[in-house]
Amino acid sequence: MKCVSNVKDFSLPGKHAHILTAPIERRAQFEQLPTEFPEAKRAAVLLYCYPKEGRMHLSLIKRAHYDGPHSGQISLPGGKPEDSDQSLWHTALRECSEELGVMPQESKPLLNLSPIYIPPSNFLVSPFVVVDAITPRFTPDPREVAQHIEIPLRELILTKVKQRNLNQGVSKGTTVPCYIYEEHTIWGATAMILSEFKFFLEYCALI
Repeated sequence: MKCVSNVKDFSLPGKHAHILTAPIERRAQFEQLPTEFPEAKRAAVLLYCYPKEGRMHLSLIKRAHYDGPHSGQISLPGGKPEDSDQSLWHTALRECSEELGVMPQESKPLLNLSPIYIPPSNFLVSPFVVVDAITPRFTPDPREVAQHIEIPLRELILTKVKQRNLNQGVSKGTTVPCYIYEEHTIWGATAMILSEFKFFLEYCALI
């Protein structure tokens, strides 16, 4: 990736980007959300970018199936903080290491994207963007990761918002705005985070 000097000049679009892929029934509520969520639980995710075969890629994961609301969904590596984490940034790094078996080389994020609040679970999720200069060797944890998905950033930029009817999970039968990559439907908070990330990529021309 190049033009990283542009990062400091990038204004986060926040809700303007998030609402493009927010579930339709939540959009009116989404506009009314406050800017602070003191009672929310915290979580962090990592947008891990790295070179592969001459192109920059981003890692996504398909969650393993379990008895929970995010079973089988496409997400970014991440999760809740543990007592040993110094910060949410360290939470994102640890979770990426546990889920994908890699630890990014950078000591700080390239960019902090806008935190996103998830009303059904009362989580405030902090997304961090990090860029590695080397191609990592992934060893996904099969207990947590059913599939590791690597999407080229150029393809992510070109991907448009679609409408799809979910055919599995707790939201089965619901029509949602989403991104489609290969056979994967990316929706919910992950799509909303990627929507803002796409603004960043387009602004900085980082691919």
